[in-house]
Amino acid sequence: MSVRRQMIVRLLAATLVGGAAVAPAPALASPAPVLPVAGHVFKWDPARPGTVVRKAPATLPEGLRSLGHAVRIVYVTTDVRGRTTTATGLVITPKERRKNRTVAWAHGTVGLADQCAPSTNQQAFYPEARTAVAELLRRGWTVAAPDYPGIGTDDPHPYLIGNSEGRSIIDSVRAARNLDDDLSPQYVVDGHSQGAQGALFANQLAGSYDGDLQLRGTVSIAPTSGVRTLAELIPQSEGKGYLVMALFGLNAVEPSFDPADVLAAPAERRLGVLKTGCLYEILGAYANLMPSQLLNNGTLPERWVDELYQHVEPAQTRPTAPVFIVQGADDATVPATLTDALVQRLRDQNVVVRYDTLPGQDHDTAVTASAERVADWIAQRF
Repeated sequence: MSVRRQMIVRLLAATLVGGAAVAPAPALASPAPVLPVAGHVFKWDPARPGTVVRKAPATLPEGLRSLGHAVRIVYVTTDVRGRTTTATGLVITPKERRKNRTVAWAHGTVGLADQCAPSTNQQAFYPEARTAVAELLRRGWTVAAPDYPGIGTDDPHPYLIGNSEGRSIIDSVRAARNLDDDLSPQYVVDGHSQGAQGALFANQLAGSYDGDLQLRGTVSIAPTSGVRTLAELIPQSEGKGYLVMALFGLNAVEPSFDPADVLAAPAERRLGVLKTGCLYEILGAYANLMPSQLLNNGTLPERWVDELYQHVEPAQTRPTAPVFIVQGADDATVPATLTDALVQRLRDQNVVVRYDTLPGQDHDTAVTASAERVADWIAQRF
């Protein structure tokens, strides 16, 4: 065994030891023993993206149990510099009408810590996500549902870093196919909020990264975009926790950036919640701070706004497959004006885009209200 292969195997083993712990939240993972991965399905290669390192049975939340069988997986993916790492997630196989196509479900923001992983925490598998996934399973599609790197493993989570999310989304589809060699190489990505932004990055990456897979389209519901505008608006809003998480996401891929250099003292004193809580605890901890209590001088220096833009803003390069964007007109988290501008930028790139704005729907209800039309669009792609 080569020195490089030995190092990779040791890295994966260390990751599994730390990343397998289940936090004291309602768990999806079954206490049943870990099952060996069938050798006939794929060849073991610890450096190959999509390789399933470990799998175990998982119990789905209410509303999904009658529709599919799930396994929780640890699988190989790559980071923004192309280095091998691991991620966790679910692969859900429909119980009926199985059609051997895969849809990757990319979830919205849950937090940064391992206990926030939707694959092991039912509270983080939000009701709107359950509605979306349920509709996909009813159509007979296998669902790959990644947690994203750093949520469920020892590494820090590169929150909103598009090229990290996009790779892990694509590699979750590879992992599903490695578990089930009847699955077609055709796939679609369906995502919400953070996952909608990650879905667009997966679309941008697909032509150069997904190999023999065939991306048929991307659904993006209320995608994070307009980074420069959000960097200015968020310190004035109750969503300050999103910016704090984004700063730590940037730190995960740019170690030269230290969030402590820009956070004001009152914000720093609350940082423990990033490890002990998930989304709503984080938002609650920062909601009532004044801008000057969040950031030194009340604003994020332009240098770091530029860095966030480079890593977070979708559609800087042209997607490779058709895009369906859904936006709630009453969304206060991702304002519709930002999504309007994103859609125009995509159309300026001659991307095939369908854009549905839903009157009366907010950031989360847009997912529920669009579940059937999204599935109809996906069916047309297949």
